[in-house]
Amino acid sequence: MPKSSIKAAKVPVLRVSYQGEPGANSHIAALEVYPDCEPIGCTTFEDALGLLKSGDADLGMIAIENSVAGRVADIHHLLPDSGLFIVGEHFLRVRHQLMGLPGTRLQDVKDVYSHIQALGQCRVTLRALGLRAVTAADTAGSARMIKEAGKPAQAAIASELAAKIYGLEILKRDIEDEKHNTTRFVVLARAPVEVTPGTAACVTTFFFKVRNVPAALYKAMGGFATNGVNITKLESYQLGGTFSATMFYADIEGHPADRPVQLALEELRFFSTEVRVLGTYAASPLRAGLGGDV
Repeated sequence: MPKSSIKAAKVPVLRVSYQGEPGANSHIAALEVYPDCEPIGCTTFEDALGLLKSGDADLGMIAIENSVAGRVADIHHLLPDSGLFIVGEHFLRVRHQLMGLPGTRLQDVKDVYSHIQALGQCRVTLRALGLRAVTAADTAGSARMIKEAGKPAQAAIASELAAKIYGLEILKRDIEDEKHNTTRFVVLARAPVEVTPGTAACVTTFFFKVRNVPAALYKAMGGFATNGVNITKLESYQLGGTFSATMFYADIEGHPADRPVQLALEELRFFSTEVRVLGTYAASPLRAGLGGDV
């Protein structure tokens, strides 16, 4: 039988942007959620979001908070005006490896390079080992830098994947101070996803700015309490370098179409000058195991 001259259509590969270099935890998160994707590393969060906005990436895998070191502050400033939407979440159990040049002994190491979040998550261990923490742009980039520098006195904190990529030797495994060390990532897209109310546990994320009047925040949040809507996260940060303009970031359980959520958001809008919903998306099944009730 003659071979068909019709060629199979090439299936486009999903492109996922992230902040960091190959081997970063964001790279690992992207592969865990989308095993067949093309991960695209970016130097900064702005670059990762820009790649998505321009259409050169289909999704963004962005770290937003860590169970030990807290929020990734840059993101709270970048998301509100990005024009992007949160369409999913992923929780990554972060394991930090102390790595150096092949043949290096742990007692020879003086300085340890990594992202400030990773250094914070290993603070106790580094102090116990008598090592000096040096802040670098990111974890995997630190591994690459150590390899290129070729100095046995320098080590990096990064993932096991980074050690393999850059040909480094792991000197001490799993050096994070807390074994529950977990980073939450949000998946960003240019358009929101449609989640049918009542079909699955979901999370709604939004930013808001309350009116500059006494008890405005208390009154704005009151609607969630009276309507039985659980707020799983509420954080504030300053705007424009002032102490009078405060933006709040919030995650709640539920869908904006749910009657209790509808009523709570109506009350929030009454006491706020701005409310911006960034997305309603299915809750990660890992939330329950991490102490969440969604």
